[in-house]
Amino acid sequence: MRVILASNNKNKIREMAQILEPFGMEVISQREAGADFEVEENGTTFRENAELKAAAVFETLNAPVIADDSGLMVDALNGAPGVYSHRYAGENATDKERCEKLLSELADVPEEKRTARFVCEICFIDEKGERHFFTGKCEGIIGTEEKGENGFGYDPVFYVGGVSLAEMTDDEKNSISHRGEALRLMKKYLEER
Repeated sequence: MRVILASNNKNKIREMAQILEPFGMEVISQREAGADFEVEENGTTFRENAELKAAAVFETLNAPVIADDSGLMVDALNGAPGVYSHRYAGENATDKERCEKLLSELADVPEEKRTARFVCEICFIDEKGERHFFTGKCEGIIGTEEKGENGFGYDPVFYVGGVSLAEMTDDEKNSISHRGEALRLMKKYLEER
């Protein structure tokens, strides 16, 4: 099955392809499929943003589309950065700048209060235009320093079992990640229908 990812983010495309290809799904970017535009993510929840992106691409291409919106929720920051994870340190900030801002805001927070989770909401619009939603979460803590060279986004500061996501191999990360969990739920749904 070929599915269009409502994104042009090369890291997200690579990660989704790694997770879905073993299940016989080919993932292509919206640009590759002929939808070369950006969708404004002005929803107030991950689900709203995922649906906005998927709907815009589906309306343009009339083909199965998958979109996700994900982000980091830190308990000591009352759930921030949340849906604003990508813009947390400014509109054009780098991953490193976002991690540095997060670490500086948590500088005086003890380890036991640095709990956090990555959340991923997937919106899959099938060939009939029906919408299906799948949620994945990954619980962890925010470390005190960046570690690792793999991954992207907040992976270098998000730790699970004493190891940052950026220190894990792609397979290790995908087996526990929020996006991996949501995509496995989607795959299970597709197998059962």
